Amino acid sequence: MAAVRDEVRNRFRQAEAELLAARDNVPLGHYSVAAFAAHQAAEMALKALIIHRHRRMPLKTHNLLGLAEDLGDVPDGVLSDLRLLNPEYAVSRYPAAANGVPAENYDAPKTQRIIEAAERVWQWAASALTWPA
Repeated sequence: MAAVRDEVRNRFRQAEAELLAARDNVPLGHYSVAAFAAHQAAEMALKALIIHRHRRMPLKTHNLLGLAEDLGDVPDGVLSDLRLLNPEYAVSRYPAAANGVPAENYDAPKTQRIIEAAERVWQWAASALTWPA
């Protein structure tokens, strides 16, 4: 049981670190890096919640909608945020997925929307985690 709690906490702390990295990269103009970090934050938060609720490791995937399906009771607003974030795993990094240079597809306003979506996913996951006293 302690190992499960540790894994959940570690993944959730990593999700928080990824959100910080996303925010920190915006002033530097590293928007595609920030978008990828935002995706990673949402992914880590969802996987932490899956481990917490189901007491098993999550699917080996980067598909946020698949992880949400595994959870089963994700609110519509969070699902909408996951739909926005889902492509960022590939689109923010791979030219073939981005139809060009990923870094050229981002600006501050677009990146801010992506980060805000990841923050809402993180906040929902945080509120859904119940820690023993």
